[in-house]
Amino acid sequence: MKIFMLLISLFSFSVSAMDWQIQSLAANASFRGSAVSDGVVWVTGSKNQVYISKDAGKSWQDVSVKSELLMDFRDIEVFDANTAIVMGAGAGGLSKLYITKNQGLSWELLFDNPDELGFFNSIAFWDRNNGLLLGDPVGGSYVILRTTDGGKTWRRIAQRELPEVLDKEVAFAASGNTLIVDKRSRAWFTSGGFSSSVYSSADSGEHWRRRPVALYDDTQTAGGYGLAFNTLGDLFVLGGDYQQRDKHDANMVYLKGYVWHKPPGTTPGLRTAMACYQETCIATGKLSTDISHDHGYSWQPLLINGESQGFFTLAIDGNTLVAAGHNGRVAVHQF
Repeated sequence: MKIFMLLISLFSFSVSAMDWQIQSLAANASFRGSAVSDGVVWVTGSKNQVYISKDAGKSWQDVSVKSELLMDFRDIEVFDANTAIVMGAGAGGLSKLYITKNQGLSWELLFDNPDELGFFNSIAFWDRNNGLLLGDPVGGSYVILRTTDGGKTWRRIAQRELPEVLDKEVAFAASGNTLIVDKRSRAWFTSGGFSSSVYSSADSGEHWRRRPVALYDDTQTAGGYGLAFNTLGDLFVLGGDYQQRDKHDANMVYLKGYVWHKPPGTTPGLRTAMACYQETCIATGKLSTDISHDHGYSWQPLLINGESQGFFTLAIDGNTLVAAGHNGRVAVHQF
C-alpha cells in the first residue's frame, strides 16, 4: 500500500509540476491565435495585437499591426522566423489578412474580404504557397478559399463541391484550429450549432464531404470548436458550449482508423485547442486545462504552476509549447 501511494504521489507531482513561463502582456487583450517556428513564439488577438518572444516566453515584443480599424486576429500562419500571416475575423471588412517578412517590424495588407456578408474563421497552409481559408457560409455553403501564391490571390471553391449547410449550422473562430491540414494535401474543418460535424477534403480543398461527430450540440453555441492531431496521426475534435463553459458533457472525440471514439476521463468544459509532444497531449479551454500521457486516449486535469488555468489557443513546434488566452495571458512550456 505504501508503494502504491508513493507511485500515485509521484505521478500527481509530475502532472502539476510542469514549469511554464506565464505573463500577462495586455490586460485588455484576448489572444486566440498562436504559433511557434524556428524558436520564435507568436500570439495574436483583439485590437490588432501581435506579440513575439525569441527566448521561450521570458520576454515579449509588441509587433501589433498599425491600423485605425480595430481587428481581432484569431489565427496566424508562420512560415519561418521572419514571415507570418495574421487573419482578422469579423463581419465584412473586419476580415483581412496581413503579412510580415521581418518579424512584425512592418506589416502589409495581403488580402481584403471582398464579401460584406463574409466572416473569416481560420487559415491553414501546406507550404509557403498553398493554403486554405475558411469563412462563414455565404449563399448556402461555407466559403472555402484556396491560394497557390502565398495568399496574394484567392479562389473560392465551387459551392457544388461542398455539402449544403445544415439548419442553424455554424463555424467558430475560437482558437485558430477550426481548419487544419496535413502534409498530404488533406484538410479538415469542424462546425457546430445543433449539429457537430467534421468536413474533410483529400485533394487540397477542391472537394469536401461531411461526417457527424458525437459532441455536445444541443444549443446554437455548441459543437465542434477545434481540431488537432496526436503524434500518431489520429484526428481529434474538441468542443462544448461557450455559453456553458463548465458543462459536464461530451467535449472531445477522436478518429482512429475509421471509427470515432470518446476518450475516458475527459474533463468537463469547453475545449478549443490541443497540442501534443510525443505521447503527451495538452487540451485547453478558457476555464481549465487537461493532460494525457497516452496520445490523448485518456485525460486528467492539469495544474499549471500549481493552479487550474485555462487558455483559448495552443501551438507547438519541436519541444516548445505556447498557450494564450483571456486577459492578455500567455504561457510557454518546453518539454
